[in-house]
Amino acid sequence: MARYHDVHPDNPQPRIIRQVVDLVRDGGLIAYPTDSCFALGCRLDNPDGLNRIREIRQLDDRHHFTLVCRDFAQLGQFVQVSNAIFRLVKACTPGSYTFILPATRDVPRRMLHPRKRTVGVRVPAHTVTQALLAELGEPLVSSTLILPGEEEPLIQGWEIKERLDHQLDAVVDAGECGKEPTTVVDLSADEPEILRRGAGDPSRFE
Repeated sequence: MARYHDVHPDNPQPRIIRQVVDLVRDGGLIAYPTDSCFALGCRLDNPDGLNRIREIRQLDDRHHFTLVCRDFAQLGQFVQVSNAIFRLVKACTPGSYTFILPATRDVPRRMLHPRKRTVGVRVPAHTVTQALLAELGEPLVSSTLILPGEEEPLIQGWEIKERLDHQLDAVVDAGECGKEPTTVVDLSADEPEILRRGAGDPSRFE
């Protein structure tokens, strides 16, 4: 049964943030709010958590998982970024974008696209997400919380708790969050390719 944590959206309680992060460090899988919508998250070195995300969302091995990073400096540890891409990504972070980029050796192979060796990265503009990332000290491996057969993401903490109670370890609810997934842009080739249009303005990549 998932624990339910009601967190203040602007001043998240440090005690609750520590409890959630301790759970993540112990191998837990959480649902948490971002500036786009709710996401599933676990530690980078948690293969069981990754498998649980795949099971909940019924994902195949070509799905791009996302490393949700605290800031641009942390993001740069996990992906290879040219000077041109650096400027483009820097101008869009923090924000509701996920960028697909070639991964560095710091990213476990099980997270990578099997053919392209790429991974998703993003820096969210959400107070609670940032508090979790600051306490954890590393990225959260994440995937948008869209259930199989559904087109819209789950955006209410109580509904997530109700529907996924026995598949999660915790739900972090900070009230209203975004209602659209991120805009996903593949920057691993010569030209940007918009893979999903969402909360972030895609016009700068067209």
